[in-house]
Amino acid sequence: MHRTSLVFSYETERVAAAVADAVRVEAGDIESERTRASVERDGETVRVAVTAADLTALRAGTNTWTTLVAVAERANEAGRTHAALRR
Repeated sequence: MHRTSLVFSYETERVAAAVADAVRVEAGDIESERTRASVERDGETVRVAVTAADLTALRAGTNTWTTLVAVAERANEAGRTHAALRR
């Protein structure tokens, strides 16, 4: 078994919670025989633990989760920008 832990730090707990909540729902949906992941948040930090049967699956899982987190970050920022423009 191969493992990696991806750690993302944010400026506030609110942003960390938004990102964690957005990607946590994917943890059970995209698991396979070769890859599993879990998402945890501690304050301003989000941690994604990826476990895989082989290195190829670990690389693919790591790429998937970094992309999911990046999309959640962009969506959160877009929402914040939109809210600021509406004021």
